[in-house]
Amino acid sequence: MNEAVSRRSAMRLIGAAGVVGGALGAGACAPTVPPGAGLRSTAPAAPADAEPGGANRIDALLERLTLDEKTALLHGARDPASLGQAGYLPGVPRLGIPALRLADGSAGVRVTETATALPAPVLLASAFDPALAREYGRVVGREGRALGQDVVLSPMANLIRTPYAGRNFEAFAEDPRLTADLVGEMVRGIQEEGLIATVKHFALNNQEHGRDTVDVIAAEQTLHETELRGFEAAVAAGAGAVMGAYNRVNGVHACENKPLLDELLRGSWGFDGWVMSDWDAAHSTVAAIGAGLDMEMPGGTHFGRPLREAVRGGTVPEAAVDLAVHRILTTMDRFGLLAARPAARPPRNAAAGARVARKVAAAGAVLLRNEHGTLPLSGAAARSIAVIGPTGQVPFVGGGGSAHVVPDGAPAPLSAIRQRAGNGSTVRYALGEDLYGRPLPATLLTPAADLDHRVVAPGRGWRHEGEFRLAADDEWTLLVHYTGQRPGVRLDGEELFPVRQGITEHYAGGLLGSAPDGMAVRRRTLALKAGTHRLAVTAAGGDKGQRFRLRHITGAIRAADLAEAVKTAKSARSVVLFAYEDATEGRDRTSLALPGGQERLIEAVAAANPRTTVVLNTSSGTTMPWLSRTGAVLQMYYPGQEGAGATADLLFGDVDPGGRLTQTFPADERATPVGGDPRRYPGVGGRQEYSEGIHVGHRWYDAQHVTPLFPFGHGLSYTTWHYEGLAVRPGGARGQRGSLRVEFTVRNTGRRKGTEVAQVYVGPSPELQLDQPVRALAGYRRLTLAPGQAQRVTVDVDARALSSWDPERHAWVLGTGRREVFAGRSSRDLPLRSKVVVASR
Repeated sequence: MNEAVSRRSAMRLIGAAGVVGGALGAGACAPTVPPGAGLRSTAPAAPADAEPGGANRIDALLERLTLDEKTALLHGARDPASLGQAGYLPGVPRLGIPALRLADGSAGVRVTETATALPAPVLLASAFDPALAREYGRVVGREGRALGQDVVLSPMANLIRTPYAGRNFEAFAEDPRLTADLVGEMVRGIQEEGLIATVKHFALNNQEHGRDTVDVIAAEQTLHETELRGFEAAVAAGAGAVMGAYNRVNGVHACENKPLLDELLRGSWGFDGWVMSDWDAAHSTVAAIGAGLDMEMPGGTHFGRPLREAVRGGTVPEAAVDLAVHRILTTMDRFGLLAARPAARPPRNAAAGARVARKVAAAGAVLLRNEHGTLPLSGAAARSIAVIGPTGQVPFVGGGGSAHVVPDGAPAPLSAIRQRAGNGSTVRYALGEDLYGRPLPATLLTPAADLDHRVVAPGRGWRHEGEFRLAADDEWTLLVHYTGQRPGVRLDGEELFPVRQGITEHYAGGLLGSAPDGMAVRRRTLALKAGTHRLAVTAAGGDKGQRFRLRHITGAIRAADLAEAVKTAKSARSVVLFAYEDATEGRDRTSLALPGGQERLIEAVAAANPRTTVVLNTSSGTTMPWLSRTGAVLQMYYPGQEGAGATADLLFGDVDPGGRLTQTFPADERATPVGGDPRRYPGVGGRQEYSEGIHVGHRWYDAQHVTPLFPFGHGLSYTTWHYEGLAVRPGGARGQRGSLRVEFTVRNTGRRKGTEVAQVYVGPSPELQLDQPVRALAGYRRLTLAPGQAQRVTVDVDARALSSWDPERHAWVLGTGRREVFAGRSSRDLPLRSKVVVASR
C-alpha cells in the first residue's frame, strides 16, 4: 500500500465513523426532545490567527507524509528537551509539523517550573458557578501556553460515584447535570487561551482500585443519564481531545471500545478531535485503531512498529492511519499550531493566577456546621485564638498524583490568621499530630549513629547496623526522608520501605509524600514489643549523591503532642483546628474517617474548648463522629496555593461562605450508594456492577430513604435566607418545547451581606415507564444579596433535564405529564414546591 493517501480515502473512513447504533445505543435524540437540546455546538475556541484553507493544507500534508512519519504522529516519545510535562509528540520538522507537549492540568499546569496551584476541581465545583469554571479554565489555558505546552490533560469529567475514590478531589460532583455545566465551561476557558483541552477519562473511571483491569458493567440508561453527561458537554464545548480510560466498559477496554469511541463519541455526538489513550492504557494495535483510538501514550508499544507492520502486512488499512493523523492535524490546525507564523506564547501572569486561585478557594468553601455563633471570628473571639494541627503550619495545597503542581508559593494558614487577627490579638500554635517525625536520638542505637543528617557522596555507599531496646510495648511510626534512591531500612530483618513498581509507588500523596523542605517521605507504623530490636540502614549515593534522615514517632510523642494541644486550646477564646486526609491518584481511601489520631485530637480539643472550628482539608465525604462536640466545621478541600488567605477571609467573615456540597456526606460508611455490596465497589473477580443504575449520589439517598450526614447542595451562610412565591410555567428555555420556567423570590433576612445557591429539582414523570430519580437537579443560581434585599430568581429548565434515556429507543424521551418542581437550599431543604403539566406539544 502506498505511504500517501488521497483525500478521498480519508473521507470514506470519516463517513464510516459516523455510523450510529451499537451496544451503547448511541442514537440521536428522538423527536420528543427538541433538536439541539444538549447536542454539540459549533463553538470551538480556535485562536484568532488560524489560517483559512486548513482542510486543503491537511490533505496536502497527508500526501507528503511517509508511513513512518504518520505513525510517529500517533504515539508519544521521549522529549529530548523535556519541560517536565506528561507526554511528547515529536512532530515532523521537514513538513513544518511542530512537536506537541502534553501536560497534566487538573488543578494547574504540572511541569518542572512553578505554576499557579489552583484549588482542587471539587472546590471549584462547590461554588455552583459555571462562569467561575470558565475563569479557572482560562488560567490553566494561559499558563499552559506560557509554560511551553500545547495540550492539557484536563478536565476530568468522571462522576464522584464512591466516596472512597482516590481522585474525587479532581472530579466536580456526584451530579451529572452540575458536572456537565462545569466541564463544558472549563473546556471553553482553557481553549479560549489557545491550549487544547483533553477531557478524561472516557469512561467510567470512577475509582483507582483495579482501575487498569476492572470491567465496569453499566446499563445503557445508566450510562447516558449519569457518567456520559460530562463528556457530552465537553464535546458540545468543542474539546480538542478525549482521553480513553484504563478500565473495560461492558467487557471491552475503553481504548478499543468501538461503541464508545466510534458510534457514540463521533457518530452521535459529532466529536471531531482526536482520542488518545491514558498512559499505558492501550492494549492492542488492530482492535484499538479500528475502534477509533488515534494516539497511544506515552510511547509506541502498539502504535509504533507493530502498527507499521500491521499496515505493511495488510491487517490494518493505511487509510485508518491516515484518518487518525487527519484528526490530529486538523485539531492542531484549528488551534493555529500549523500556521506559518504560530501565535507567540504569552508571558505568565502569576499575580492574575493567584487572584483567581484565592477567589475560587473562597467561593467554593462550604460551611457545614456553625453553632452558637462560633464563626465568624470577631470581637473577643478574634482576640485570643489557638491554631492546632499540622496543616495549620504546613499548607495543604493540593492532592497527589498527576494533579500535583509546584506552586509559586504557599503561605501557611497560621501566618494568614496571625496577619488577619492583627497586633491586638494573641494567636498560639500547637502541632497536635506529628506528620514528619522527630530525630532518632544518636544514643538510641548501639553502636550510636546520627541518622538525621546523613549525606552520601556520589558513587559511594553507606551502611549502619545497630540495636535498640524498648522497656514496654509501644506503637512506633518510622519515617525515612530522602533525595535520590530510597535508602533501605530493615527492622528485625524486614524491609520497611520496599520499592514497588507501579502507579501507587509513582504517585505519592500531596501532603504526606514530601517533607516541607522537599525531601520525599515514606512512613510505616508498627506495633513493637518490649525487648531488643535490630535496625539496619543502607544507602547508595548513585550519580548525584544522596541525603536522608530516619525519624520516628512514639506513643509518648503522640501523648505529649495531644496534651500540648489541649493546653493551648484551654488558654484561648477560640480554636481553629486544621484536619487533613491525603488523597492521591493511584490508590483509593480505605476509610472515610480522618486518618491517624485526628479524631481523638478533635474530641479532646473540643472538650477543652467548645468554640472549636474544624477546617477540613480533605478530598471527599468524611464521617464525623466528633461533629456534635464542635462549634463549626468549614470544608476547604484542597484549596491551592492561596488557600491560607482564603481560609482566613472566611474565618473572620470578610467573605461569606457561599459554597455548597457537590457530593453527599454519609452518616455511616455502610450507608452509601456502594456500601455493603462489593459487586458495586470495588468489584468482585475483576468485574464491577453499576447496579445502582441512575441513582447516583443524592438520588440514591432519596430513593433508599437514607438520611445523610450532610446532603448534596448543603452549605451554611453567615446570614439567613427565606424562599417564597414559587411559580412554574411551561416554555421557559427560550421557548423550547418541553421546557419550564421556574420563578421564586429569595430574601436575605439576616444582618450581613451573603451568598446563596438557590437550587431547583424536578420529580419523576408519571407517563414514563422508566426508572427515574425521586428528585433530579434541574438548575441553580448563585446570588449575593445585601441585608434585607430580595431577588426574583428565574431558572429555565430545559427539555434534557425533563427527559430520560429510553434503552429500547436508544434516545432521550421527554417525561410528560404532571410533574412536581421543588426549590430551596439543598436536595433535602426544599421549602417550595409546585406541580406543572409537561406536554410534548
